[in-house]
Amino acid sequence: MLDLAGPLREWTQEGRAFAVATVVAVGGSAPRPPGAALAVCGDGTVIGSVSGGCVEGAVYDLCLQALDDGETRVERFGYSDEDAFAVGLTCGGTIDVMITPFPAGRAGRPGEPAAPPTGGPVPHTAVPLAAVAAAGRGEPVALARVVRGPGELLGGALLVRPGGAYEGGLGGGPALDRTAAAEARALLDIGRTGTVELSEDGSHCPGGLTLLVESAVPPPRMIVFGAIDFASALVRAGKFLGYHVTVCDARSVFATRARFPEADEIVVDWPDRYLRGTRTDRRTVLCVLTHDAKFDVPLLTEALRLPVAYVGAMGSRRTHEDRARRLREEGVSDSELARLRSPIGLDLGARTPEETALSIAAEIVAMRHGGTGAPLTDMDRPIHATGREAAAQGV
Repeated sequence: MLDLAGPLREWTQEGRAFAVATVVAVGGSAPRPPGAALAVCGDGTVIGSVSGGCVEGAVYDLCLQALDDGETRVERFGYSDEDAFAVGLTCGGTIDVMITPFPAGRAGRPGEPAAPPTGGPVPHTAVPLAAVAAAGRGEPVALARVVRGPGELLGGALLVRPGGAYEGGLGGGPALDRTAAAEARALLDIGRTGTVELSEDGSHCPGGLTLLVESAVPPPRMIVFGAIDFASALVRAGKFLGYHVTVCDARSVFATRARFPEADEIVVDWPDRYLRGTRTDRRTVLCVLTHDAKFDVPLLTEALRLPVAYVGAMGSRRTHEDRARRLREEGVSDSELARLRSPIGLDLGARTPEETALSIAAEIVAMRHGGTGAPLTDMDRPIHATGREAAAQGV
């Protein structure tokens, strides 16, 4: 539900009642991942999505029912030959959806909900609303909720912050809360949403209970080096994918707001010097379009030694061979050089800046989720292969 933090925060501030349906588990092929949410306001307004449309009419009705009876429930939707065109996922998968009602007027200070202190009574709605408020303010936060387990624990929640502090409780005792908070913090640190299996005493044990941990973090960074025409198209692609995009070039005449109106930041500096001084993490992608050895070599020497998600460099195969030679002369190891995606992008036959940006974006997405880049029509495995997300580095 944290992906709807902005509008849900507004509904809370306005004192509205609403219900939120959250995808808490996926089996086989399904359109939306765990954490995807749909919310229904008391006046019937709908925001978000849990399935791309194939079961959302039924989910809408369940949200209205939850608003009426005040009950949190988990429902499964799946495919069968008999109901393929009725309520079900005709794509062949299953999704489990938790529907949680939020009564009107539950707030702490004006306009914001209050999460109870750790160890106190924990209404199932207070902690999620506090997490929504924090995420709506742009704060990094994780929301951990019990989505499978004993009925009395269903919906129990923790709000976890980057330093490890947490509020609320799952209802199973301090040991369970401490373990759950540690697991949630680990996912928050890499900006991922996922499920965790725990036992009621706080140890890992399938068959105990399942937590859904939703992470709300600032958007990942895309840093585009080289203020060329291809960079302008890549900026637009990066923004479309949800990145905070920075353009960096040492030439002030090219690195201008007029040329890159959609960039979040435009930096005039030597690329390697800027990279040494700026913040990066394991979700950051670095796209080197400078295509000039005096920029490329010192920049890539720095980039290939950083724990970032992706490093790609533009150029022909001849340029790549010369660049690799120069990098080895600078002491870049073979293992470091193996991280470099060069020539940058997937083989789409791209010619224009927009087509090239699409090929680069496609390669970034493929690396993010462990995709092959091969045509789906030539593959016989599930579109959303189990375990690919677990192998991703959180781009």
